[in-house]
Amino acid sequence: MDLMAQVQKMQEEMARVQQALAEEVLEVTVGGGAVRVTITGQQEVRAIEVDPELLDPEEVEMLQDMLVAAINQAIEKSQALAAERLQAVTGGLSLPGLF
Repeated sequence: MDLMAQVQKMQEEMARVQQALAEEVLEVTVGGGAVRVTITGQQEVRAIEVDPELLDPEEVEMLQDMLVAAINQAIEKSQALAAERLQAVTGGLSLPGLF
């Protein structure tokens, strides 16, 4: 198999894995269930739930929304930095699914 065919096969497999990861949903709880985070396999935070007994009930929803937004922005910045640094290694070769 020539190099181009191998690269194409690898790109197709990476795209398939990325799609599967997008559909995976993970939940993590800490503090005995006081905080629950729901995230996809592609590192997109879907929800953060904070036990209302820990905070003023009127502020819980706003805090949860702000945490989701902040964490997703941090993940995006981290991925952009990694992609920038890896681009130097790959010589500009586009490898879908890396970042």
